[in-house]
Amino acid sequence: MTVVKVDKHICMVDVEVAGVRNFVASYILRGEKTAIVETGPISSVHNLLHSLEELNIKADEVSYVAVSHIHIDHAGGVGPVLRRFPKAKLVVHERGVPHLINPEKLWQQTRFVLGLVAEAYGKPEPVPPDRIMEAQDGMVLDVGGGVALKVLETVGHAPHHLSYYEPLSNSIFTGDAAGMYLNDIDIVVPTTPAPFRLDMALASLEKMADLNPSTLYYTHFGKAGNALEKLQAYAKQLRLWASIAKEALERGQSLDMIRQKIIERDETVKKALEYAKVHRVFSETAFAVSVSGIFEYVKNFGISL
Repeated sequence: MTVVKVDKHICMVDVEVAGVRNFVASYILRGEKTAIVETGPISSVHNLLHSLEELNIKADEVSYVAVSHIHIDHAGGVGPVLRRFPKAKLVVHERGVPHLINPEKLWQQTRFVLGLVAEAYGKPEPVPPDRIMEAQDGMVLDVGGGVALKVLETVGHAPHHLSYYEPLSNSIFTGDAAGMYLNDIDIVVPTTPAPFRLDMALASLEKMADLNPSTLYYTHFGKAGNALEKLQAYAKQLRLWASIAKEALERGQSLDMIRQKIIERDETVKKALEYAKVHRVFSETAFAVSVSGIFEYVKNFGISL
């Protein structure tokens, strides 16, 4: 794993899921105490714990383990992290709480959708209810020394999605609410698996843009500048995909045709699929899953763009 200091009080850990770099990041914020944003899956949590040890973070120093949502590539490793840091509270959207206390249904659904990828992530452990803090929009997680995280409810990618605004650095930890950042080539691609909600996702992007952040910290993956531009471009990209899906549905065209039309009209996707030929962090399968999510939304709800 790699630990990088990305701001004076923020470190980024590449947790290297299944040895894959530049795919899942965890962030460590240090004030008088410490907050961890995202753990990654349980299969790579040992890399995160080793990095925390390397940074000399003691067992009683971590106040919060904040996750964007309960998908196991983001929160699958919370069990071992909470054991290592007995004073830490797990911060999660209230809708995600039951699935962390008893992750069996979450695990079975993940295996059904992701197959062998789920096995690579590993089965999450149950979380004791008394370790969980149900997050509310606007809640502030203060770790002292001027370092704090403001909870932003950013549903759309999932109905239990949160992002976190950090005022000192004027940055947002986006989770999956702002897409997947391919940092090697500085582009963002949609993360819109069903049951994606375009209307909610666009409102969440507007909420983040209203803060006028200077930096975005993506779980997938890394630090990005030009934050406002990226948020606005992502909203435009989602609208483009939805309009293509709407046109195709009206013409009775297939999902395969929608994918092809998106490739033709979205230059970012062309670049991403070229990148995918030699990098494991993005794949045609991931692209297809995101297109399916947009398709299902438009089919079920229509769009007014």
